[in-house]
Amino acid sequence: MERFIALLAGLLGSTAVLASESAAKSLDLTASWVGYAAIVIFALAYFLVILEEKIHLRKSKPVLLAAGVIWILIALAYNSHGLTHIAEQAIRHNFLEYAELFFFLLVAMTYINAMIERGVFDELRDWLVARGYSYRTLFWITGGLAFLISPVADNLTTALIMCAVILAVGRDQSTFIALGCINIVIGANAGGAFSPFGDITTLMVWQKGMLSFWTFFKLFIPSLVNFVVPALIMHFALPAGKPASAGGDGASALKPGGMTIVALFFLTIVTAVSFHNFLHLPPVFGMMTGLAYLKFYGFYLRNKTHSTATVSSMDMPPGSDGHNSFDVFDNIAKAEWDTLFFFYGVIMAVGGLGFIGYLSMASGYIYGELGATTANVLIGLMSAVVDNIPVMFAVLTMNPDMPELQWLLVTLTAGVGGSLLSIGSAAGVALMGQARGHYTFFGHLKWTPAIALGYFASIYVHFLING
Repeated sequence: MERFIALLAGLLGSTAVLASESAAKSLDLTASWVGYAAIVIFALAYFLVILEEKIHLRKSKPVLLAAGVIWILIALAYNSHGLTHIAEQAIRHNFLEYAELFFFLLVAMTYINAMIERGVFDELRDWLVARGYSYRTLFWITGGLAFLISPVADNLTTALIMCAVILAVGRDQSTFIALGCINIVIGANAGGAFSPFGDITTLMVWQKGMLSFWTFFKLFIPSLVNFVVPALIMHFALPAGKPASAGGDGASALKPGGMTIVALFFLTIVTAVSFHNFLHLPPVFGMMTGLAYLKFYGFYLRNKTHSTATVSSMDMPPGSDGHNSFDVFDNIAKAEWDTLFFFYGVIMAVGGLGFIGYLSMASGYIYGELGATTANVLIGLMSAVVDNIPVMFAVLTMNPDMPELQWLLVTLTAGVGGSLLSIGSAAGVALMGQARGHYTFFGHLKWTPAIALGYFASIYVHFLING
């Protein structure tokens, strides 16, 4: 048990930071009370994260506290040895890594929220519902769209949108809703694995410089296999026939400027890639420049809306800006702040565990004794239980000497491994709440063998075409 705890702590460990003073050395605290206390603190915090759905305590709270306490213990240990600046430099290094990812994700979330506010995804949902497709056709369309949208939008938003379609048309068919939700989770996670923008873990790999932007797309076919194999198996369990018509008033859900914001989002992505590939600047600076595109367009849209609203101001309540008013800061405020702060807590807490010295303990065993392929496959399986963000952050900061083939493998497995269980990804957890009573943990678990078949098939195809 002690060996397992040490191994798990090592997997979740971060990087030790280079000391600025040549005479100073990092302390090995792995066998000290500081190290043991840090492991216990992090384990307790993560246990509370796992119980989020039961106790209704947001996941950011325990990891934020754990991060602070762990670094307090580290600072006390280093100060007692007269090394007063080493811990400071270490925490600054970890915080800078987080800051780059924070602003990148904040811009992406702002754009997604702006599209939601403008009714872009509602329009897509209404269009699909109105087509009158059969259950099996809708199963493949929603899963396929989840696979294709998640590379540019996060897999959580993509899954929620497609689940809304499933719920809208399958009200009287619980089997269809359950299978459709499983398919959406698999498709969203698989689609996010072959794009630098599809998941936080792929974004981390790209920003760390382990893989170039276009290299990720070598995972397209393995990711597609990961989605298609279980979908083909579930296809035969789907009910036959068509759902009853959902009706509707035929009014468009799309507000003015919706498609322009979609275009600006793609332009922002191009800007971020160009900053990285041609100017050799961090992609986050390109994303922040892209935020300026949205802010200027928001200024134009707001002024245009106000001019139009003036004509009918007598029909609106006092102080109202009208139905179509647009404010960028409203969309920033609606970002997933709990996720962003959870991300901070994980990086800082995990960074502290790594700085204590558990990283070197695990790295030699996992990648030295087991080998890169076995280690990377196991990391994918672990991501079905433990959030893939700390797992991938651990791998990046271990920085094992691996070829491109293996970095692609761990990117694939960490991205799609979460599909094995409904609690293995944010998309699965969210859909259990959205489709409560239809999509459940045990309902997903029933199809885990089929999902596992897709998982190992995607790994085989990766070696076949990229090896």
